[in-house]
Amino acid sequence: MTLVRYQNQLPSLFDRFFNNELEGWNRNHFSNTNTTLPSVNIKEDTDAFFVEVAAPGFKKSDFNIELNNDILTISSEKEINDEVKDNENISRQEFSYQSFTRSFTLPELVEDEKISAKYENGILSITIPKKEEAKAKPIKHIEIK
Repeated sequence: MTLVRYQNQLPSLFDRFFNNELEGWNRNHFSNTNTTLPSVNIKEDTDAFFVEVAAPGFKKSDFNIELNNDILTISSEKEINDEVKDNENISRQEFSYQSFTRSFTLPELVEDEKISAKYENGILSITIPKKEEAKAKPIKHIEIK
């Protein structure tokens, strides 16, 4: 349930437009833990699709990649635990978690068994090879007789 606070009974159209835009942006670009979702690049060449996820500060063990019924799901859940030193007095400490889930529907013409992933320099790279029948065929010149 979303609570909406109005300062007067008849808000202007201008106020409503900006409130709804910001509310929608918040819903689409933040995860349940109010951390931003990582940005994704999707590229394609004749042999494969390439998915790049910008996720600096993670370890490769923090990621979970699953393929279920042609839906590729990339997720991570990470607890940030700051150690408390022996002589520190803490009056308030808030737990911190980072988590996200991104899902993509794959086309039928990909090689499910040959999908690979690597994490390097803050970028999770996933290679999704195409089946032979999906690859572009070279141009064939037809001679006119």
